[in-house]
Amino acid sequence: MKYRLLFVVPALLLLGLSAVYAGNPARIGTAGASELLIPIGSRGAAMGGTVTADAYGVEAVYWNPAGLASLEGTEAMFGHLPYLADVGVSFGGVATAIEGFGTLGATAKVVSVGDIEETTREQPDGTGRVYNPTLTVLGLTYAKQFTANVAFGATGMFINEKIFEMNASGMAFDVGFIYDTRWHGVKFGLTLKNYGATMKFSGKGGEVRESDHGLTPEGKAFDLPSYIAMGVAYNFFNQNKSAVTLNGNFRSNNFSEDLWQGGAEYAYDGKYFLRGGYNYSKQTNYLYGATLGAGLIVPIGSTKVTFEYAWNQTEVFEDNQFFTVKANF
Repeated sequence: MKYRLLFVVPALLLLGLSAVYAGNPARIGTAGASELLIPIGSRGAAMGGTVTADAYGVEAVYWNPAGLASLEGTEAMFGHLPYLADVGVSFGGVATAIEGFGTLGATAKVVSVGDIEETTREQPDGTGRVYNPTLTVLGLTYAKQFTANVAFGATGMFINEKIFEMNASGMAFDVGFIYDTRWHGVKFGLTLKNYGATMKFSGKGGEVRESDHGLTPEGKAFDLPSYIAMGVAYNFFNQNKSAVTLNGNFRSNNFSEDLWQGGAEYAYDGKYFLRGGYNYSKQTNYLYGATLGAGLIVPIGSTKVTFEYAWNQTEVFEDNQFFTVKANF
């Protein structure tokens, strides 16, 4: 009974919060630390981000940390995403299941914006100095399977943004639950993401010089891009070596319109995968749309090596492509 309450009470609280903090188009562009919204893991990306109820392995750290509770053994994951406007995103993580305790995971995501030449009012054509803004997110996750039905997970993240001679640091937290009905593969997931205190830039890079006087304006604090996601997964078809899973997801955003997502995964012999999904938002010129992807598991001795790819349709910029390699041993 206590485990049921452990799931139900937080779920009701989060549902209440979703009603209070429903999509708010008036706040679009007012949050910072957008690197927290960049997904990791080709599987979730290929299914349109619909794996809130169906996340597993290291990539569950991003989609729903509760999914890490189902991990067996140890898994290492590495990924790369050529993101928007030549921005590069690299990700690495490792997680291990500890009998009688739960699962621990550590992750790192680094966003490199690329080289930018410094310009000033005195030298608008460039000073000759070049800098590379770097955004880093380091995470530590704990997950546990409380009962056959209920899994819980939480992640603490340290965020650091370095732009020239300016820095901003902060902490963010994710909390997630997955409820497995044990009936036809139906699962429900709930996650609260990117909640934490405001961040603010500081450093001499913001200094403005007037004659012989140096003025250092104080940076304005900005909020984190928090949201609540609720999802469902259904094992639609399972016969012989073929299985089809259908997923649905609703994301209530604090700093943009809400998002509806749908996705599906076809698995053959538990080794070959085809995936697809779609993102819908009422937001004008919403960036993302259709998604596709594939996966392959190759056993090498006692280690399972997984190669995954995802393609995400984007407006204006070139379409996103995710490349992921995982090893489970």
